[in-house]
Amino acid sequence: MHGQELAEEIAKRKGEKPSPGTIYPALKSLREIGFIISEEKEGKMIVYSLTERGRNALRIAKRRFIRTFLGIFP
Repeated sequence: MHGQELAEEIAKRKGEKPSPGTIYPALKSLREIGFIISEEKEGKMIVYSLTERGRNALRIAKRRFIRTFLGIFP
């Protein structure tokens, strides 16, 4: 996805659309730590994808979240 698509997906899921000033610094940080890669497509559009390291980090974060919150909500 590109940055605008990510913002729209977050808005659908969370109900609030993050600003470019939130999205792009976060993407930069994720890229710097190796969780995503960016690829320029169709002119200036940049598309972001998870790396293997990013997929592993996501898997671990999901497990921790589930372990922490599983019994809290009915």
